[in-house]
Amino acid sequence: MKSLKDKILQEGKVLSDTVLKVDTFLNHQIDPLLMKEIGEEFANRYSDEVITKILTIESSGIAPATMLGLTIGAPVVFARKRKSLTLANNLYSSSVHSFTKNETNEISVSRDFLTADDNVLIVDDFLANGEAVKGLLDIAEQAGANVIGVGIVIEKGFQEGGKNLREQGIRIESLANIKSLANGQVEFYDELI
Repeated sequence: MKSLKDKILQEGKVLSDTVLKVDTFLNHQIDPLLMKEIGEEFANRYSDEVITKILTIESSGIAPATMLGLTIGAPVVFARKRKSLTLANNLYSSSVHSFTKNETNEISVSRDFLTADDNVLIVDDFLANGEAVKGLLDIAEQAGANVIGVGIVIEKGFQEGGKNLREQGIRIESLANIKSLANGQVEFYDELI
């Protein structure tokens, strides 16, 4: 997606060979026009599927997932990283390790919002090692839901997550796939992988 790649090149900050900071438009401050375009792009890429629920993880996956939900008219369910008084029982849960934060969280979704009748599209901001997607796949499996695929805003193609998930037969659509962050420069894959 050209506009996303342009935004990454203009505003993204390469912090190391493995970390890209995109907090000016995706995961701290949000560019709503870009998020709208991202939602529409996911809708186009999955137009051959019937999606009844969009599943994401708080917090950076919520904006692109919501814009997709708005575009196709499907509810967005987000896995919470912390339990609260209102989210304590009757849950699907899974453990997820964050590459960027180097911490493990138990994520949870209420059983009221995900069922065996759902066709689910998982959406997230980044795909690195694939841990967040694996946790969301686990939750969908617990619910008996049918996962039709995964939509990723930015994939770090030089890490193993996308490759491993694709080898399991999971359809992944990444809007920007990064080949390298070496020497402080963002290099994209030219073709879909």
